[in-house]
Amino acid sequence: MRSPATVSAPAAWQTQSMLLAYPDEDLPARIVLARQVAATLPEAVGSPLIRHLEHLADTPLGALAADYVATFDNRRRCCLYLTYYAHGDTRKRGLALLAMKQTYAAAGLVLGADELPDHLAVVLEFAAAEPEPGRRMLLEQRAGIELLRLALRDAKSPWALVLDSVSATLPPLIGDERQAVARLAAEGPPEEQVGLAPFGSAVLLPDPVIRGAR
Repeated sequence: MRSPATVSAPAAWQTQSMLLAYPDEDLPARIVLARQVAATLPEAVGSPLIRHLEHLADTPLGALAADYVATFDNRRRCCLYLTYYAHGDTRKRGLALLAMKQTYAAAGLVLGADELPDHLAVVLEFAAAEPEPGRRMLLEQRAGIELLRLALRDAKSPWALVLDSVSATLPPLIGDERQAVARLAAEGPPEEQVGLAPFGSAVLLPDPVIRGAR
């Protein structure tokens, strides 16, 4: 029998995807819907979302928008485009993006011209619609997800709570978090032997060329 966390993962992924979108005028409606879903999720997944939703509800929209841009557009280590963590702006990243697009296409999902397939909100939306291939994709990008989560936590960003929720839908990390992420980074994705500098390295990622999903 599947655990409650496994059963509820698609709902969690859809909610997390909504909360990682740019906070525009549709945010109040997203907050209402996200609250309804978060209340039904296992505590480890739902509690961080509820806390983040409280922050969203208590913060003026303009301040949220400015914080979003400052966090995800202007901080290299808080990039929402997951393949940057493994490949930077290289040919290998192009191949990784192509592979993700092919996975989406096989499931009947066609992205807009302004959407990249490795944006975390896009990956989560895909996982919500197609849980099995979506979960595999999340696991393939686990090192990037965890690096982003730790970077947001270090920056004391409220969006770290959303990444805590995402991480809680995946198998638990073993041992010290940073050591576990360093191991994931060194091993690379399951089907690609691509190394990644351990978290805390002085190596910086290139600036993303497209801003967060709107």
